[in-house]
Order: sequence, then C-alpha cells, then structure tokens
Amino acid sequence: QVQLVESGGGLVQAGVSLRLSCAASGTFVNAMGWYRQAPAKQRELVAAITRGGTTNYADSVKGRFTISRDYAKNTVYLQMNSLETEDTAVYYCAADLMNTILPRNYWGKGILVTVSS
Repeated sequence: QVQLVESGGGLVQAGVSLRLSCAASGTFVNAMGWYRQAPAKQRELVAAITRGGTTNYADSVKGRFTISRDYAKNTVYLQMNSLETEDTAVYYCAADLMNTILPRNYWGKGILVTVSS
C-alpha cells in the first residue's frame, strides 16, 4: 500500500509562484504525478513523471509548471509559476506501480490552491 501526503497549497495572487510537494511512503512507486479538479469540472492531469524522468504536461500548464522528483525522498514536486485564476482547484497527488505517464493507482487526499485576481 502507498500513502501520499500533499503539502504547499494555499491562497495566492495571480502571477506568483507556488510549489506543491507530495511525499510517498510504503511500496516503491514508478510513476508519480499531479491532477486537479476545479469546481464543477472533471479531474484532469496536470503533470506526471516516470521513473526514467519522462514527463507529461497538460497543454494549459506547459511553460508555466514543472514537475520534478527526488527519488531519495520519494517525493514529487510541482513548481507552478505565473499562476492564473484558472489554476484554482484541488490538486491531487497520484502514484502508480507501473511506469506510466498517467499514474492512477494511488491518490492523496488533495490540497487546495486558490489563485485570486
């Protein structure tokens, strides 16, 4: 079993940066990533990273968000720059035993990011 604990969310103004962290414990996972769900919208992939470092980004965040991973700490990060009000959502960390660009096996509880104008 894998436990995922997110941190780093909060209320920020548009244009600033924020970094989310997700620490995994339990079984080693190959892929990790971030999804988000805005009010009245479906959950969508934001970014994912495989064990080999292959990344996958949503078009809406390319050039603004960067996903990275610290294997020693079993932690994945999401650096979010130039935040927009449309980035407001609950962000969920995900992990997968398979080395996939769409990790979905395990989920964190979610962390709220609110971007004000």
